[in-house]
Amino acid sequence: MRGVDIFEEQRGLLQAVAYRVLGTVTDAEDIVQEAWLRWNGVAADEVDDPTAYLVTVTTRLAIDRLRSAQVRRESYVGPWLPEPTLTSGDVADEVALADTVSSAMLLVLESLSPLERAVFVLREAFGYSHAEIARIIDRSEESVRQTAKRARDHVESKRRRYDTDSATRQRATASFMDACAGGDLDALIGILAPDVTLVCDGGGIAPAPRKSIHGRDLVARALVTFAGRMPEDPHVEFAEVNGGPAIIVRSGTLPAAVIMPLLVDGEIQEIHLVSNPEKLGAV
Repeated sequence: MRGVDIFEEQRGLLQAVAYRVLGTVTDAEDIVQEAWLRWNGVAADEVDDPTAYLVTVTTRLAIDRLRSAQVRRESYVGPWLPEPTLTSGDVADEVALADTVSSAMLLVLESLSPLERAVFVLREAFGYSHAEIARIIDRSEESVRQTAKRARDHVESKRRRYDTDSATRQRATASFMDACAGGDLDALIGILAPDVTLVCDGGGIAPAPRKSIHGRDLVARALVTFAGRMPEDPHVEFAEVNGGPAIIVRSGTLPAAVIMPLLVDGEIQEIHLVSNPEKLGAV
């Protein structure tokens, strides 16, 4: 098999690893492209295990990129949210896999060190053994075990368990969209949890609150205001984004915002709204 064919077979895996480590599609694509350049510089028949080689290169590049990205995010304007990406129904139907790519989980992973995040992703999302991860990141197996446990314990202490039933989430998202589109404040209040939080990421480019908004009334009013400022030639659609149902608002064919409601016990507990145009390329 030619080197380019081998790489293309692994591209989806490499993109998935890089995105979960980095939280941005753009950076993940850059890393995969750089991995291709590294792969193109070696003779394919000299590599015993192409998959292991490519995952190793991609992971190490992603760790280095994340270190610099974390410095950039310290000066980010307003709340930072992961870059939304379209996912297939297969991902959404696999609860464990969908969770590792959810906006909420990627946000929790931001609180890990780059090395902890890479270890957690390889272990929890892709099922690599401690010994395999040790070879990938060039650490001892015992060190990887300790890092994996530390990362898992940290994630468990930070994460919130959101509803995963697909039908429930789709119904709630549809009701949410109808209430927003109709400017129905009472209907919105009826599907929001009392302590709901709205997190908007405009990146200082698109108009967005610079701080999260808390509480049913304030969030509902903010959403009605947002719905009243639809872009030119608006079009609203449902899509599978980051492993769950979401709403994409378009201006013509161009995406203007992605809205991801997160549920607890059937009520919308948190809403992630990304309107930074630099983060909408993957939708």
